[in-house]
Amino acid sequence: MSIMQKIKEIEDEMARTQKNKATMGHLGMLKAKLAKLRRDLLDPAGGGGGGGKGGDGFDVNKVGDARVGFVGFPSVGKSTLLTKLTGTYSEAASYEFTTLTCIPGIVRFRGAKIQMLDLPGIIEGAKDGKGRGRQVISTARTCNLILIVLDCLKPLTHKRIIERELEGFGIRLNKKPPNITFRKKEKGGINFSTGVQNPKLDLDAVKAVCAEYRIHNADVFMAEDYDLDDLVDVIEGSRVYIPAVYVVNKIDQITLEELEVMDKLPHYCPICAFLEWNLDGLVEMVWDYLDMVRVYTKPKGKLPDFSEPVVMHRQRCTVEDFCNKLHKTLIKQFKYALVWGSSAKHRPQRVGKDHVLQDEDIVQIIKKI
Repeated sequence: MSIMQKIKEIEDEMARTQKNKATMGHLGMLKAKLAKLRRDLLDPAGGGGGGGKGGDGFDVNKVGDARVGFVGFPSVGKSTLLTKLTGTYSEAASYEFTTLTCIPGIVRFRGAKIQMLDLPGIIEGAKDGKGRGRQVISTARTCNLILIVLDCLKPLTHKRIIERELEGFGIRLNKKPPNITFRKKEKGGINFSTGVQNPKLDLDAVKAVCAEYRIHNADVFMAEDYDLDDLVDVIEGSRVYIPAVYVVNKIDQITLEELEVMDKLPHYCPICAFLEWNLDGLVEMVWDYLDMVRVYTKPKGKLPDFSEPVVMHRQRCTVEDFCNKLHKTLIKQFKYALVWGSSAKHRPQRVGKDHVLQDEDIVQIIKKI
């Protein structure tokens, strides 16, 4: 039996199974089996490390401070959007699958260079290898933000199909990694504890999932209430959590009332790429979702350089990260830093390498003599 048939069989059995406390263990086992089969489908070579021939993306060098990928069905306006935003020519025509490879372009915004990738259109079944879906989604995994481009004339079922394809490839959209501590040990069986009353999962369900992965001794602690999918994600460990914006294109072809209905969607941005409507609003939204911090350098005895900021991600924006971004050897000669801006209590404040910087701070590095 092929992997696809096995996946179909397990999905059918999950659809037949009632969801309650008694069947939780059985469902956990099925979900773990499903995750393992999906992993085998993506990496036919086996072995977790090398990302076999199935999961190779397009060869595009990472340039700039962040990477944004356009994902969507064929002929929704991804190439037109890239051309209008970056000035890079990406062929657009009235037939589907005009773009057959990945076309990169650069947007400069607030001193940051943002790389935009126009990926080929994906079709239903992309996660199972149809079309060039696997390559498209492999490249999407490397992005800091995914723009899901939708055609407002097509039904919203397209949104669900794309979400399902990305989820099947281990991409979690607009989610935070679950706060689950999972530690293997030598002996002592499965210990399960949680910080909430009446959790969705019980010990039997956790044991069933762990048994499917041949893990018989482990400590599992959940800080919040999570379901089976989150537990499987943590044990698999190969999931990426990426923010996403739903870009609804071709709004010049619908009425104002329909636009107001679409406005109720979360993470949504209406545009018309052809007529250049709301492209500024889209770039602003991309900047907000990327969550970047700009830091300006100040040479000793001179004015700060406001033309070229050092752009970092908000999760990694300490003085040490700032030094590494400038030059790898700088941290070895680091003595202290002077900081002006919203992260400083007084101006200038003398700080060490663990000080967390805020947006538009000014930093002067003092080296050891």
